Amino acid sequence: MSDTGTGTGVVERLRAAGCVFAEEEAEMLLAAAAGPAELDAMVERRAAGLPLEHIVGWAEFAGLRIEVDGGVFVPRRRTEFLVGHAVELARPGAVCVDLCCGSGAAGAVLLDRVPGAEVHASDIEPAAVRCARRNVEPRGGRVYEGDLFAPLPGELRGRVGILVANVPYVPTEEIGLLPPEARDHEPHITLDGGSDGLDVLRRVAADAPEWLAPGGHLFVETSERQAESAVAVMSAAGLVPKVVTSDEWWATAVVATRP
Repeated sequence: MSDTGTGTGVVERLRAAGCVFAEEEAEMLLAAAAGPAELDAMVERRAAGLPLEHIVGWAEFAGLRIEVDGGVFVPRRRTEFLVGHAVELARPGAVCVDLCCGSGAAGAVLLDRVPGAEVHASDIEPAAVRCARRNVEPRGGRVYEGDLFAPLPGELRGRVGILVANVPYVPTEEIGLLPPEARDHEPHITLDGGSDGLDVLRRVAADAPEWLAPGGHLFVETSERQAESAVAVMSAAGLVPKVVTSDEWWATAVVATRP
């Protein structure tokens, strides 16, 4: 057996490939592999730049194990900050929507943490929808395939208390600057926010007042430099926004309320 089959060997190979958290990743790969041959193949794929979550098939998010298929956007740890705010503001039995849901991580957390929550999620990517259904529907939610609000049941209009929209917000010209894990292995539609990164946010903000209940909240993640523009977009749509940040999570989000 080569030293790839040992924890030390895996860590050394991952470090050589530039993996910053080589020890933690080695533990996950060792636990996931059925044997030395599979472990060697998994380490090779990780060293080549494939996201760890795509290799092991899951990601930890807010304490939950979220299944993540290859080609599906990997839920970011910083997004736990956004979803945490949604959970705090959600009332028991809240009607919740997870737009651009990807793997369905946000919807799964809302179902897990908000008593009696009614959760609907949607995504335009078929692979993401298949993955989200495995994470959301066993917990009692529903997942739909389509563009933003379009596939949602019409009876939700004016009833949504919590609307999480983790929209793409990377400016098109900056996608090439992303880490290879994202740039090469996640669909660009889940990353590309248009010329200034706010194209999808504008569409969500424009339609959100029609779907939100009075006093309902829209939650979006953004970057620190885009926050002021995101606030202006939401204000123009008739929402009342505020910026929330976390140094611990390196996260910036905007919470907007329908008056």
